[in-house]
Amino acid sequence: MTRSSNSPVTAVLGPTNTGKTHLAIERMAAHSSGIIGFPLRLLAREVYDRLVAIKGPKEVALVTGEERIVPPGARWFLCTAESMPLDREVSFVALDEGQLGADPERGHVFTDRILRARGRDETMILGSDSLRPVLRKLVPEAEIVTRPRFSTLSYAGAKKLSRLPKRSAIVAFSAEEVYAVAEALRRLRGGAAVVMGALSPRTRNAQVAMFQAGEVDYLVATDAIGMGLNLDVHHVAFASLNKFDGRRQRRLTVAEMAQIAGRAGRHQRDGTFGALVEEGPGAFTPEEIAAIEGHRVPPLEHLYWREGEPDLTSIDALIASLERKPDHMMLRAAPEATDLMVLKRLAAEDWVRDRVRSPRAVARLWAACGLPDFRKLGLDPHTRFVSRVFRHLSEARGHIPHIWFADEIARLDRIDGDVESIAGRIAAARSWAYIAHRADWLDDPAHWADRTRALEEKLSDALHASLTQRFVDKRTTVLLRQIGADASHLPVVIGAEGEVTVEDHPLGQLRGFHFEVSPDARAADKRMLLAAAEKGLAPELRRRAAALAAAPDDALSRVGAEVHWQGSRVAHLDVTANPLRPAIRLCRTLDVLNPRERNAALARIAAWLDARIVADLPDLATLDALSRDAAAGSRVRALAGLLVQAGGLMPRRAAGALVEALDPDDRKRLRKAGIVIGTLDLFMPGLLKPRAAAARRALLNLGDGATEGASVLHRTAPGASLEHGYRPLGQQAVRIDLAERIARAAHDSRKGRTPFTPDPALATSMGLTPDTLARLMAQLGFQGLRGRDGQPQRWVWKGLTPLAKPKPPPRDTSMGHAFAKLVALTDD
Repeated sequence: MTRSSNSPVTAVLGPTNTGKTHLAIERMAAHSSGIIGFPLRLLAREVYDRLVAIKGPKEVALVTGEERIVPPGARWFLCTAESMPLDREVSFVALDEGQLGADPERGHVFTDRILRARGRDETMILGSDSLRPVLRKLVPEAEIVTRPRFSTLSYAGAKKLSRLPKRSAIVAFSAEEVYAVAEALRRLRGGAAVVMGALSPRTRNAQVAMFQAGEVDYLVATDAIGMGLNLDVHHVAFASLNKFDGRRQRRLTVAEMAQIAGRAGRHQRDGTFGALVEEGPGAFTPEEIAAIEGHRVPPLEHLYWREGEPDLTSIDALIASLERKPDHMMLRAAPEATDLMVLKRLAAEDWVRDRVRSPRAVARLWAACGLPDFRKLGLDPHTRFVSRVFRHLSEARGHIPHIWFADEIARLDRIDGDVESIAGRIAAARSWAYIAHRADWLDDPAHWADRTRALEEKLSDALHASLTQRFVDKRTTVLLRQIGADASHLPVVIGAEGEVTVEDHPLGQLRGFHFEVSPDARAADKRMLLAAAEKGLAPELRRRAAALAAAPDDALSRVGAEVHWQGSRVAHLDVTANPLRPAIRLCRTLDVLNPRERNAALARIAAWLDARIVADLPDLATLDALSRDAAAGSRVRALAGLLVQAGGLMPRRAAGALVEALDPDDRKRLRKAGIVIGTLDLFMPGLLKPRAAAARRALLNLGDGATEGASVLHRTAPGASLEHGYRPLGQQAVRIDLAERIARAAHDSRKGRTPFTPDPALATSMGLTPDTLARLMAQLGFQGLRGRDGQPQRWVWKGLTPLAKPKPPPRDTSMGHAFAKLVALTDD
């Protein structure tokens, strides 16, 4: 841990909005040469542009992993911390955001710069006050200067997105969350600019320019906003207080909260911060609020360290030096970074060890392993990519083939696709830009650097356009500014045919109570304008509610399990134990009605449904009344109740001993009600007629049925099941009333238990095959006596088998409880 110079070291510590970065720039400009290391490429680029305006482009250099602008006579260098040229002697050196030495992923880089980066005449370390205790131990000669915040930072409470003040920045911690918040702001407030660390400087600058110029009033950013980016932000709102740090999902530290919240306010103008929710994990605690407002951050107890000048004599020596433990109590060994993980994997390859036999080859391998995973592919794909790069670097002239490079650049040279697609191409282009700026990796690095820069600029312009198109609605922004903050005053017009417009802009169609977005418009736009126009639609919805409550029968209809009014869905019918009394659930589109209006609509639909059942299914209505008739007796009511649940027909065995317990009066009452107690089934013949069968299918949601009036169906035909009124027998299914007719004819033909030959004419006229008839006769209790051809020719009565205990039905609410029993009890 040697230091390059004994120059004075000054640590300028304090909260955000103290002008620390501005001070460092002024100090560097006063020296003959200098280097400043920043945590972000975006910030390095921003300061580079500012210094170029002061010193001129020939005097200032920009050095990052993917960008390198170094004029021959450059004296002032703006760099990312990783790219600081420590072998260059300059008068002034500064490191920004030194507290990032405690970051598990990049901390060892910042720690190394704190310990080793020194200017000839002056060195400056900028950072949070949390850095103070570790600096006193690690750099005891440093003079620590505290810079107070220029303005007040105060907590403004929780505010929903729709109520955020203008000039607000909303901070999220993933690209998905950033996009979701920006989409919501587009609908609510006309749009937002988007700033993420993964954006190229060109895209980021274009997005920030929109915000700074007032084209949009909101900015959505990741926590990169906390790293010194200079923005005119009045309020910072946290969309979340949790982030994934590369290893786990965790709550932000107070220092991180303060760093981000501190971007609110500028110079001497006060700022505020808050969250989007008042309670839960996304809300600030009183202790956190007090600490942020008082600029009190917990002191760092250690920094992460890794050898900054590793041993390059061999691969094993390199790995050993990178894994060496620090020898200072304030330092901790850095978690294994991606470059070291890639190195270990390549070190296990025989071909790599065969090619790395000198310190120069080790250095080249280590440089290849330092290629960042810009695309976030994960360790395995990134290792394969680095392996291919190093294979080229370690053979022939040690250059990457220009054909491969050119092909990859050409593959990325497209601006079609959505935001995520273009952002993914920019990330891939950054890998090739990084390679292009390694002077000894290509035959013509300057040419390829220009090519990658042009590609990134082209993709950046496309990304800016795509972000603006997706997240900014300039028409809505202007409209909202015209009417003020209360979007409920939007002039909503509803035409005679239900067409809805705002300021002559068509939004869609109001059908019944349901708003349908225009097919030629983005749904997000229409949802935003519809939400803003809720009060404008309310009177029309109340008028329609009154019309529904007074609607004539022909204005209502049933489509499957839905009830429609004037062709528009208004309710859904949920299955209950009694199919004649489904639960009526109003559609969500009617939630805007008050309780009185909703109850009136429910009552009208219920009355219409009862009337329709009586008209279309009088037999079932009679059966339902019988199940509730106290004078009918318990046995009759019980059996009628089972039949109601089954929709008016069921296998006799499903009724169990209940049928056998009926006395003659019970049977007479049931026959009078139209119920047939057949040999195999209980049913009401009227329900098998075409019109009633169709109404019954609709009531029970049975789907497609058989050809109306068909006597026999193929076993695989629609409706060939007991729930539809057909008894499956082999390859055919026979309508249950016709099966009962055959049963009666067979019993009329037999003489006791003497073998007999039934008349085949009835079965033949129905279309039954001999096999189907044989199966039916067997189910009816007859035993066949086979003739010479092996087929039953004569039959003898053996009687029905004793009643079996019904199997428990499967849970299937789509058919209803009784139909599940039918399936379990169906013979064959």
